[in-house]
Parts: sequence; structure tokens; C-alpha cells
Amino acid sequence: MPTKLEKKIIAAIQGDMPVTKRPYLEIAKRLDLTEETVLEVLRDLNNRGVIRRFGVTLKHQNSGFRANAMVAWRVDEARVEAVGGIMAAHQAVSHCYRRDPMEQWPYNLYTMIHSTDEAGCKKIAESLSTQTGVDDYAVLFSRKELKKTSMQYFEDEID
Repeated sequence: MPTKLEKKIIAAIQGDMPVTKRPYLEIAKRLDLTEETVLEVLRDLNNRGVIRRFGVTLKHQNSGFRANAMVAWRVDEARVEAVGGIMAAHQAVSHCYRRDPMEQWPYNLYTMIHSTDEAGCKKIAESLSTQTGVDDYAVLFSRKELKKTSMQYFEDEID
């Protein structure tokens, strides 16, 4: 079971992180702790498997992007790592991951592309296709955000 200090830090890192060069320093100040204490506790929680991963959600609406598209790619399995590396390195790609294909949906690599408009998303997908030689893909535009929330733990520990 996490200690009171661990619960306090876990509760503080949920939700929006400060957009600064040192977000953990801002969190530490809010909790009346040192930045090193916060980082040490987080490292320990991670090493123990209590925290398995840190995730970031891009709020594209607040960052100037007006269009985003999930692009599903059909990539030869022997090339997935190499192609995924190229695609993930593109500045307009925020997510890139592999999934098992299905008979009725043969795509196995997915990228989330962000741009100022839908034409820009399509152009980026075309460019990635040219760079990688992968020409079997489907561009799926986001039309409505239905849910984007995370679990909340130890909310009452922040006080």
C-alpha cells in the first residue's frame, strides 16, 4: 500500500501538468516538497511497478491543430519496426503503434497525425507513404471527441 507521501504525489501528478521546463518543481512547490523528493518518489514508484507508465494527452484543440487523423497502415511485419520508427519521428505524429490485423481490417500500424486542416493531414500521410514505400493505408478523421479522461487516485490526499 502506498505511503501518505506517495499518495500525495500520485494525486498531484494526475490531470494537467504544468507546461514549464520543470513541471515537477511546480508540483513540488505546491506540495511543499523539494523537486528531488518528488522525482525520487516517482522513480521508486516506477521501479516498484506501482506506476507503470506516464502518459500524455495532447489537447490538439488548444495547440493550434484543427484536424487530426488516425492513419491505419498495412505494413509487412518484417518492416514494422523500421517503418514505425520513421513514422514516429515525424513532427506531426503524436502516436504510433502496432496492432494485430484482422481478416476484415488488415492494417497493423497506426499513426495519429495532427495538422491545421484535413488536407494537411492527407499530405502528411502521403509524405509518410512516399518515405516508407507503404501505399496501403486508410485515413480516418476525428469528427467528435467522446471521452478523454484518466483514472483519478487519492484525490483527497492533495490538501
